Amino acid sequence: MTRIVDRGAIAAAYVGIGMALTIGVSFLLVIPIEPIYWLLALPAGLLIGYYANQRSDRRTGPWRRILANALVAGLATALTLAALLLVVKALFFFADNGFPDYNRADPETGQPIPPSCDPGAGCVYSRYLAAGRGPDFESIGVTDTASFTSFYWSQQLSTAALLVLLTTAGGLVGGALYGLFRPKPRADGVAIAQ
Repeated sequence: MTRIVDRGAIAAAYVGIGMALTIGVSFLLVIPIEPIYWLLALPAGLLIGYYANQRSDRRTGPWRRILANALVAGLATALTLAALLLVVKALFFFADNGFPDYNRADPETGQPIPPSCDPGAGCVYSRYLAAGRGPDFESIGVTDTASFTSFYWSQQLSTAALLVLLTTAGGLVGGALYGLFRPKPRADGVAIAQ
């Protein structure tokens, strides 16, 4: 047992990091359905907060220890989920070369085929404009690549912050549920489930 959290909670934090990696690879890269990634943040936190105390075999003890265990595991999971989202978004944002819609070349002559865009933010912005989002952007003051980049990253950072909030809150709720329903020790020292 450490001073603030149990060893089981530290192990659970590593499990939470692995769970976040699995969710991230599954729903950001393999099957890119980002809303499912957002929706899984709360249940992931609930599971890892409960598991942190189960892994610690926390049958007795103060509530502050139960909640601290859940907080550490939930926060590790949350930060991993948020970091993965930002890394994947950065990869696709900065590495967008425009293909197949932009920056193409004639296979026979090698001559550029219009339209073209500047790789990275310019191509991402061009794709949104081609999808008809120009009037929406203009209404909020996004009129060029620089303002689009600011807007894009402010949205991604707020999404990452929401993921941290949801997952951490889920972890605390999972810890509280464990505290309410944990096995209680009997007088002879054997734990019983309620």
